[in-house]
Order: sequence, then C-alpha cells, then structure tokens
Amino acid sequence: MHADGPAAQVAAVKREPRSWLFVPADSARKVEKAVDSAADAVIFDLEDSVAPASKAAARDFIKGLKKGNGGPDWWVRINPIGSDWHNDDIEIIGNGAISGIVLPKAESGADIVQLAHRTGNIPIHAIVTETAASLFGLLSYRDPKSPLAAMSWGAEDLSAALGATSKYEEGGELSFTYRLARSLCLAGAVAAGVQPVDGVFADFRDEAGLKREAEAASREGFTGKLAIHPAQVAVINAAFLPSAADVAHAQAVVDAFAANPDAGALSVDGRMVDRPHLIQANRVLQRSQGAQ
Repeated sequence: MHADGPAAQVAAVKREPRSWLFVPADSARKVEKAVDSAADAVIFDLEDSVAPASKAAARDFIKGLKKGNGGPDWWVRINPIGSDWHNDDIEIIGNGAISGIVLPKAESGADIVQLAHRTGNIPIHAIVTETAASLFGLLSYRDPKSPLAAMSWGAEDLSAALGATSKYEEGGELSFTYRLARSLCLAGAVAAGVQPVDGVFADFRDEAGLKREAEAASREGFTGKLAIHPAQVAVINAAFLPSAADVAHAQAVVDAFAANPDAGALSVDGRMVDRPHLIQANRVLQRSQGAQ
C-alpha cells in the first residue's frame, strides 16, 4: 500500500465524538458522573440547565477544572450571543482543559466568525436550528478558515420560538418542521465539512427508543448524537460504531483503490464500487478508530 494512500490519510485523522453528554456545570455530583462515563465528549452546560442565579458559580467551577490524561473531551456550552451572560462566559474559555465551545442558538456562519474573533482557534460546535431565522442560514457555515468542528440541531427551543403547542404528529413522530430542521442540519454540516451531530432523545428511560433513533441517525449520515444522561452513552456509542463487517468491507475498498490509484471503479467483494464509495469507506474507518 502506498504510504500516502487513503488508509494513511485516515490514520492521521482523530475519530469524531460519538456521544456528546450534557451536564449542568453547577452540579458537582452530576459532573463527576459525567466525566467518569464512557462519553466521548462531555459538555459542561452554562445555558438552559443552569438558573441565572447559579451561572456565576458554574463559571467559577469551570475555571477551576483540571483535566488528567484520558477520559472524555471537555466542552462548554456558553450562553447565546447577545444574552446577558455571554461576555462573562467567554472570559473562562482560556482554561486549557477545555477542548471547545458549544454555541447555542447560532443563526449563521457570521456567528461563528464573531465568536472565533474573540476566542481564537478553539473548536466550536454550533447548535444551528433553535430559532426561526436559523433555518434559513444552514449553508452559510461553509468557511475553510473557520474553527467550526460540529453542527447539531435542537427541537425544543425551535418549538418555543415558533409558538408551537407540540412538535409531534398524532402518531408520535416529529412534525415536518422539525424533520426539516434535522435534515437541514445534516446537509449543512456535510456542506461545511464538519461533524453532523443528531439532537437529544429526551426520554432517557426509553433505551429501545433511543437505540432506534440513534441507529437511524447513523444510517442517514450523522456521526454522533447529543445525550442528556449517562445512561444514554453506551447505546449511542454502539449505534455510531461501525460493525466488524462494515470495517472489513471499508478496508477492502480502501486497499483496492490504493493498489489501483488511477481506477474510476473497481469490483470489491463482488460489488462495483467507485470514488464515492471510497469516500464513504474512509469515513467508516475513521469512525472505527479508537473504539472503547
């Protein structure tokens, strides 16, 4: 195999987090459980789950965090741009233990530019469907110089913003507006070249329902999912980890094109594959790396 071939390119890329676990930053007990979990990324929340009177104490807690080796990546969900607490939240981002920022209620790529101007090149995970205006800006996140690393979607805030009494159809499935927001997030993230992350599954006691939703998201192209309870982490991690058969086929595709670099299409395992299959194979191998 060529040293600079597709497999070598995959090996140089860090696997994206599968599970992104929210935890209120004002609860030491919940934080301890979260950081000891098998989540790939823990999001210390300064926004919705922290009451205004507790936000200062939560920021002080994050300031004092000291990270050891291993364990989940640590991210902080700050309050939205323009909110009363946003500027104070920005001041704590210099803590070297923090891997990145989660920006809620992002409405366009301009929000990422504005935030990056104040925080440098620290990675940003934007929640991109929480306002009515945000649904019209999903293509604006494409910027090769942007520190944007991931995009996820949220139905709760969008439902409130639209004045909806429910975000579900009578049969229990999401209404069209929220399915649209989800699809736009997926397409917008892929267009921007960043990780597409599926939204939360609110009923953390419904393991079967979470499994169905996470596996469906993985099939559609999402590569991770938000979580609100440590009990959801194992199900999410499993859903976004390719099977042994998927990995073996992906490796065979990569090997075939490495051995025939000028080929447009090849036969692998009795099936015709072309360059789009090679792209997908590389993604499968990337997602399979570092499995816990």
